[in-house]
Amino acid sequence: MINKTLVLTYLYLLIYILLSSGVILYNKWVLSPKYFNFPLPITLTMIHMGFSGAVAFLLVRVFKVVTPVKMSFEIYATCVIPISAFFASSLWFGNTAYLHISVAFIQMLKALMPVATFVMAIVCGTDKPRCDVFLNMLLVSVGVVISSYGEIHFNVVGTLYQVTGIFAEALRLVLTQVLLQKKGLTLNPITSLYYIAPCSFVFLFVPWYLLEKPEMQVSQIQFNLWIFFSNALCALALNFSIFLVIGRTGAVTIRVAGVLKDWILIALSTVIFPESTITGLNIIGYAIALCGVVMYNYIKVKDVRASQQPAESLPERITKDWKLEKKSSDIFVPNNSSDSSRGGSGGNGAASDLNVDVEAPLLSTSRLSHIGRTHLIRDP
Repeated sequence: MINKTLVLTYLYLLIYILLSSGVILYNKWVLSPKYFNFPLPITLTMIHMGFSGAVAFLLVRVFKVVTPVKMSFEIYATCVIPISAFFASSLWFGNTAYLHISVAFIQMLKALMPVATFVMAIVCGTDKPRCDVFLNMLLVSVGVVISSYGEIHFNVVGTLYQVTGIFAEALRLVLTQVLLQKKGLTLNPITSLYYIAPCSFVFLFVPWYLLEKPEMQVSQIQFNLWIFFSNALCALALNFSIFLVIGRTGAVTIRVAGVLKDWILIALSTVIFPESTITGLNIIGYAIALCGVVMYNYIKVKDVRASQQPAESLPERITKDWKLEKKSSDIFVPNNSSDSSRGGSGGNGAASDLNVDVEAPLLSTSRLSHIGRTHLIRDP
């Protein structure tokens, strides 16, 4: 007999992989001078943010699909605005990289995401330096360097744009954890778009006005309404697909799906974009980096399970204490309350060790603070 729940789970994973890969390839096709020739990444990102913000407004205020969270001006100014600024920056730099380097090489560079997140977490004080994690990060970095050395069409400008975008996204993830979670706010995909997309649009307006508006006035830029509408719709659908996947799977499944998606994307990009040549050194370097990412994920999952262990062994510890002191009533209440709080923090730890796909990360819930690559309306 077919398990409908399992079938739905794999269906959602397939949709996520297809949408994530599709948005990346679509963005590359739109921005590349060799294809659709719309070399205005800030404009494209603003279209995505404007469309997403408008849809979120309709869902929240008109159709009332979800209820907006209670947010004061202080929280908006100290939390939402900084997060939106780094989110807008990560999208801007990430999309600009498509003008200079191939999709395949961009995916290889994105293996640096755990490194960037770990560094930003240490800087912000949300994580502590650890030897095992440091060695994994070193392995990832070495792999990326080897992969970069093997890149035939290596471009310094494009690489700097992509790496800067990765660190901006990592800082956004850490700030989401530090700022929003401390305020006790949990935003689902729709409310995230409702609050963050308009603010990101405003931040992008300044660089657009200075850098791309003059170019649009002197250049013959083609604007196809259907192309941009479908592109923004795909990005929005990707955001919602991540929400569906997270609701039905765990950290390990999402990470495996992310790795599978990256390999599929690298292979597809070489077929769709012939200029995306992959060398043997590219593959070797990326494989080394991927080993580091997999080991990092394993450590994180192990940490999550370890943090949950005290809560799971609570009855055994209570029984042991009762035998030693013969006073079960004296020790049960304090231990129970203590372990309940620890179980709660353990749950948060498990959540925070998931890592969003950079391709789509706008979800600000703690469950997305560490999902490697990916992305929410994340324009890759």
